[in-house]
Amino acid sequence: MNTIAAIQQGDTFIFEQVFHEYHEKLYFYVLHKTNSSWLAEETVQLTFIKLWQYRATLNESLELSPQLFRIANTTLIDLLRKQHHADRLAGKAGYRSESLVANDLSAQLDAAELAQRVQGAIRRMPLARRKVFEMSRLRGMSYREIAAELSLSVKTVENHIAHALKQLRHLITFLLVLIFK
Repeated sequence: MNTIAAIQQGDTFIFEQVFHEYHEKLYFYVLHKTNSSWLAEETVQLTFIKLWQYRATLNESLELSPQLFRIANTTLIDLLRKQHHADRLAGKAGYRSESLVANDLSAQLDAAELAQRVQGAIRRMPLARRKVFEMSRLRGMSYREIAAELSLSVKTVENHIAHALKQLRHLITFLLVLIFK
């Protein structure tokens, strides 16, 4: 039985093995992105909680690692949004929350804002391009798998991805110019 199937069936021993195998990798991945040990630990803990809670939705045809890192990325974005919201509320009340004093989150908040703008740009893509992009980047599907599922040629899938990435590159370049002006 493969690891994903075992986790889907509630095998706690296999889940514990996965935890021990990926805990440190995920921690350093998030730490590298955020420079916050608190945020890294919180993200990793919530990632494994979500892995267990939503184990039935795991895709057995994909490797566990990209699915786990995708959960970690979305968890990190959620945490950054919550902290940004808390900071806004704290700013209106005239004080700073302890977590913001302990960790300089300005870089993470900028990253969260950038992520929100990128998500908005993805939502504004033409439907076919957006669907292909999400299947590739969010669900981890190969171009061949996407082509088969959508009845497209692999070359058409490649073109959709190329256009989507070009669109996102323009947005990010524009935002970086605004930030560093």
